[in-house]
Amino acid sequence: MGIFDFFSSKKQETLNESLAKTKESIFGKITRAVIGKTTVDAEVLDNLEEILISADVGVETTLKIIARVEKRVAAEKYINTSELNKVLHEEIAALLAENNSGDFNYFEIKEDVKPYVIMVVGVNGVGKTTTIGKLANQFNLAGKKVVLGAADTFRAAAVEQLHIWGERVNVRVVSQKMGADPAAVAYDTLKSAVANGEDVVIIDTAGRLHNKINLMNELSKIKNVMQKVVPNAPHEILLVLDASTGQNAIEQCKQFTAATEVNALALTKLDGTAKGGVVIGISDQFKIPVKYIGVGEGINDIQLFNKSTFVASFFK
Repeated sequence: MGIFDFFSSKKQETLNESLAKTKESIFGKITRAVIGKTTVDAEVLDNLEEILISADVGVETTLKIIARVEKRVAAEKYINTSELNKVLHEEIAALLAENNSGDFNYFEIKEDVKPYVIMVVGVNGVGKTTTIGKLANQFNLAGKKVVLGAADTFRAAAVEQLHIWGERVNVRVVSQKMGADPAAVAYDTLKSAVANGEDVVIIDTAGRLHNKINLMNELSKIKNVMQKVVPNAPHEILLVLDASTGQNAIEQCKQFTAATEVNALALTKLDGTAKGGVVIGISDQFKIPVKYIGVGEGINDIQLFNKSTFVASFFK
């Protein structure tokens, strides 16, 4: 086994472990639901629907999956319960393959854009700052010069936490005093990044879900100010969601995508929840790439989202 095979297998093992609670929640229940059954009939499908909804896959996405399984049952005439997992695996993977959530193979930035600017949004407590630190570490390991901007100026703890992560992963942090204008912090961060020839800028923003108009105005102001320094910034607006909150994560996604042009998602805390099915629902419903998943508390416990690998982990 080569070194890259080793690291790949370790990542798969970590993903499998982080999804163990979700796997048991969904497929343990399916196994119990089909005891005594020989074919996939209406009762089995009703039970399957209930199980997927309870795993926070979401009603809309669950109904799509059930319809696809029903179509397979009708087309193939006879599917026994022992084949149900295989059919379910194939149909969930096929459903996700049809949306815009592409697979990512490495922590990449557009090489012709310097600095590449990522603005990170999301409510407090979802693991936003931790995700920023883990991303900074990955880019740093890839040989990129990284700077962080502490534009969540409404909480002293947020600025302090970002500085702790900066020290931990050996990247620079730009900050101002508490209560400072977040747009001014973003502006200063980009100006210094350009002056220092840094490759990646990651801007933290306030994690408040106040009314949509205020949120939109605040994020728009930050974007407009950054574009005075780097045209077309931010290149990526990354929404961080806590997978363990289930349907609340879907509601937050609705709110933030209405307030700003989110073009990438990160789902955190998959290792501590049985609600990992929410990743399937969010990926399907919003047609925004799920780019990163958090699979533990360690500095390296962030992975690129791969639909096939993710779904396969439920069935291993």
